Amino acid sequence: MENKLTQERKGELIILSEGVLWSLFPVVTILSLKTVAPLLSLAWSTLFAAVFFGMVLFFKNGWGELKDKSAIKDILLATLILGVIFYLLFFSGLRYTTAGNASLIGLTEIFFSFLFFNLWHKEYFSKEHIMGAILMLAGATIVLYPNVHNLQIGDLLILSAAFIAPLGNFFQKRARKKVKSEAILFIRSSISALVIFVIAYFTKIDFTTINLDKTFVFLIINGFFLLGLSKLLWVEGIHRISVTKANALNSVTPLLTLLFAWMLLGNIPTKFQLLAFIPMFFGIILLSRNKKASAIE
Repeated sequence: MENKLTQERKGELIILSEGVLWSLFPVVTILSLKTVAPLLSLAWSTLFAAVFFGMVLFFKNGWGELKDKSAIKDILLATLILGVIFYLLFFSGLRYTTAGNASLIGLTEIFFSFLFFNLWHKEYFSKEHIMGAILMLAGATIVLYPNVHNLQIGDLLILSAAFIAPLGNFFQKRARKKVKSEAILFIRSSISALVIFVIAYFTKIDFTTINLDKTFVFLIINGFFLLGLSKLLWVEGIHRISVTKANALNSVTPLLTLLFAWMLLGNIPTKFQLLAFIPMFFGIILLSRNKKASAIE
């Protein structure tokens, strides 16, 4: 029991550290998008992430993990959902919305994770969980309300990304039971980078438009620290605690994103953004109050 509690505490600390890093992701991505198309920004960032995970494998002498074929199906499914579709939606969405909006709408992933992991396994749906779900939806509605008559495509793209994320996390968590995080993420990043570069080529993105002098530092930060170290922490965290709880602990991320967006982008938080955080915060608390741990999650 003590060892289990220690592992859970370690998982919580890992996820909190990941949340601090991830709060910078919308801000750094928006800075990179000022001089490069979303597809190219995503492709180069993902490629640098693959380099990061390759270095981790090299220094940990973990190349043998890649020979284990037992998890390949789960890794490929996680790659398709999280490495390609999720980030295509997220990067494209950030082109048309603010960092604050993206971070707050991204919190709906907690609601979707709860539906996927808890309802799918037909666990007890308490009054607290029902109220938590309502509060999460109320928060998302508040964020979207200012543009209700002219919905921003960026907000809808971020919402779509949050909707599919739990399915990808399910396959990723299942793969982690068989192989190490760095092996999963190296394969995921390598394949994703190749696929996104191919998509960029066939959609006739001009590869010569990238200005590395202005963008290189943001792509490195995104690749090594946000799509790299941050995701390594995430996979290690959800290996120790449930995805629903991990998402709940990440609730501090939007406030940090609003702070960084204010400091680095000059985006002053709106009253709708600050107001939306209130029901979302309490919704997160209620949704994370799950006394029965899911065996599959």
